[in-house]
Amino acid sequence: MSLTLVKAWKGARTRLEAAGLSGPVIDARLLVEAAADATRVEIVTDPYRELTPEQEAKLEEYLARRERREPVSHILGRKGFWKIMLNVTGDVLTPRPDTETVVEYSLREFPERAPWRILDLGVGSGAILLALLAERPAAKGLGVDISEEALAVARDNAASLGLANRAAFLRGDWTAGLDTASFDLVVSNPPYIADEVIETLEPEVRDHEPRLALSGGADGLDHYRILAPEILRVLKPGGRFAVEIGYDQKQPVEALFKEAGAVFVDTIKDLADRDRVVVGEKKALETPD
Repeated sequence: MSLTLVKAWKGARTRLEAAGLSGPVIDARLLVEAAADATRVEIVTDPYRELTPEQEAKLEEYLARRERREPVSHILGRKGFWKIMLNVTGDVLTPRPDTETVVEYSLREFPERAPWRILDLGVGSGAILLALLAERPAAKGLGVDISEEALAVARDNAASLGLANRAAFLRGDWTAGLDTASFDLVVSNPPYIADEVIETLEPEVRDHEPRLALSGGADGLDHYRILAPEILRVLKPGGRFAVEIGYDQKQPVEALFKEAGAVFVDTIKDLADRDRVVVGEKKALETPD
């Protein structure tokens, strides 16, 4: 008997639950949709549609890979973030909902028609930069990453989203070579996992995501020590920054930015009510009385 959409979905869910995976319901639906070339609506409205033998084989492959703890984003090669869809490979971090906190803050502070220049340090897939450019048509941005493979993914995403004419990408070591006072907004999701913690992470992260994008040194703060003064250097007076942090890094990261001269330093919580993004401004120029 051929496998129907509803049987495929129920069977996939049961199989992923048995494997002890978190989020088996959503993962099962996404894998069935992709394997069967079906939409979420079709699974509900046409549940008895039969999969072809090729679709059944593809679903079996997807489920076996997921049971081995390969992320769904790597299996499908894509991941939704904010309001955009991104191509994802093993060369970049999978975009996560926590990071949308950076986007949400930036858009609140970012006038809709302002021709701001945005810098995304450690751009990875391009998630933050491209989400912002998609919402702010007058803005332009530069994404910097030390990984040429990550930059290739970001360039591909910019082209797919029709944003290549407003997004440039540069291989570099954080802000090295960038001019002083060049940007209105600097955003970053730097590596912030303490090295000894990496081996305790879920296999989806530990075994499948680039260590270069995870490792924050012995205490997880190595990159913030570099970034705090450098972000202030490349920001225009009055410019803003937003950097993602680990849930327990609020105090040390805030202190680093204050020591670098930032003002209005604060920390924004994510949807799970965890400290997630340190924000602030570069002091504006004094105006004569």
